[in-house]
Amino acid sequence: MIKGIVMCFAVLILYTKAQAQNYDESKVPAYTLPEVLKTADGTVVDNKAAWEKKRRPEVLRLFENNVYGQMPQEYDSIAFTLTNDVVNAMDGKAHLKEVTISVWRKNKSADINLVLFVPTKPQKPVPAFLLINNRDKSNTDPSRTTQSAFWPAEMVVDRGYAIAAFHVSDAAPDNKDSYQEGALQLYPELQGADNGAKAIGAWAWAASRVMDYLQEDKDIDAQGVAVVGHSRGGKAALWAGAQDQRFAMVYSNCSGNTGAALSRRKFGETVKVINDQFPHWFADNYKKYNENEAALPIDQHMLLSLIAPRPMYVTSATEDLWADPKGSYLSLIHAQKSYALYERHSALTPEPPAANSPIIHSYLGYHNREGGHDLTKYDWANFILFANYHALGKH
Repeated sequence: MIKGIVMCFAVLILYTKAQAQNYDESKVPAYTLPEVLKTADGTVVDNKAAWEKKRRPEVLRLFENNVYGQMPQEYDSIAFTLTNDVVNAMDGKAHLKEVTISVWRKNKSADINLVLFVPTKPQKPVPAFLLINNRDKSNTDPSRTTQSAFWPAEMVVDRGYAIAAFHVSDAAPDNKDSYQEGALQLYPELQGADNGAKAIGAWAWAASRVMDYLQEDKDIDAQGVAVVGHSRGGKAALWAGAQDQRFAMVYSNCSGNTGAALSRRKFGETVKVINDQFPHWFADNYKKYNENEAALPIDQHMLLSLIAPRPMYVTSATEDLWADPKGSYLSLIHAQKSYALYERHSALTPEPPAANSPIIHSYLGYHNREGGHDLTKYDWANFILFANYHALGKH
């Protein structure tokens, strides 16, 4: 009885917190976004050379120091071990490879377990989708006993793409008390730093270590690897794409606050709420901006700008107001400036498109799917169309 009362009380607290958030556009405060193309010393950037040499590194450092933390960099060695090899998976349609990616630094190691399906007997190396899996491991079941819409491997393989996934827990358990276990054990100097990476940074780091492997797999077109993430995984996918330009394309699904959505709008989830509920995701410095978003030297449109000139696709869901669909779309709108430096123009409309009206034929793609906070076959179908349009790996 007491346990039931405690659970009800906890649910009531969470519900009350959710209700306290703003879901009214008329209550979005006036805000001024930092300029994407203006350096710290006030210089206006009007060409891609200045962007790449000065402003882009500057923006990257601002995110490292204030939001996601310093990304782990060097390591002593890396090894790839094929632990399962099934050449006739999916009733003969795919080649299954399960690979353990082992990274060593200073006599410590961390393992990332990769599941990869490649279309059977490709005529040439194929492009691939890599999912940062933040849901249960059953969603990426290599045996295919469980087939989840969250990772519809059969559908992707049927379209001629390889599909891969790793689970976030390999890099950093999604838990405030144990997130240090995993990849961050290799970088103890970051754990005590105010600008040290935490879970989101570790997940992005792991995506890059998977990219290290994919570059070595003769069946994969290493110039055509897209990174995909949903929700917190979508935040990590954006950060991975910003840090590692080897990813040819970035897909961020329902990533919300500190993902694609503008923080200054204070719509749905806020910086304070996300830091309070998930203190293990971002650098300690980020907590300085709890209820103080206006003081941020960046906003999320600048993260999206770091993906340029590569194609990028952002999604929302109509019932997922917590993740601020309009704020995510506005980030894309403002990110157009960096893409324009490369003459990579978009087909984004001034106002967000209607539900289930994807913008595909564009360097910056978007859709707002009917439904709730999830990654679905509808989302994946549009991811494939976007990849087809850009001939993934050819830009």
